[in-house]
Amino acid sequence: QVQLMESGGGLVQAGGSLRLSCVGSGSISGFHSMGWYRQAPGKQRELVASITSGGWTNYVDFVKGRFTISRDNARNTMDLQMNSLKAEDTAVYYCYGNRATTYWGRGTQVTVSS
Repeated sequence: QVQLMESGGGLVQAGGSLRLSCVGSGSISGFHSMGWYRQAPGKQRELVASITSGGWTNYVDFVKGRFTISRDNARNTMDLQMNSLKAEDTAVYYCYGNRATTYWGRGTQVTVSS
């Protein structure tokens, strides 16, 4: 069973950047899809971006042009580069991986001050 662990969260001013990483305890090549969700206080968890094993990416509208998702199966990592951050991007960010079941990380807090 692969465990996923996020890192890279923190406090940043609006307009700044952060890079989140999701590292697998084992191979992530078996995940046909991976991605990031986020959950803000009092809100439901929402999809941010996803990437397939073939490298196809998908972004929700509110992050298009600002966030970039990438994946490196050789290093068992998936990253989310977040630029032009806004206060509304403040949330706990969770990575996930899909194969026969869905694996989740424990989340990393991103706080954007306005």
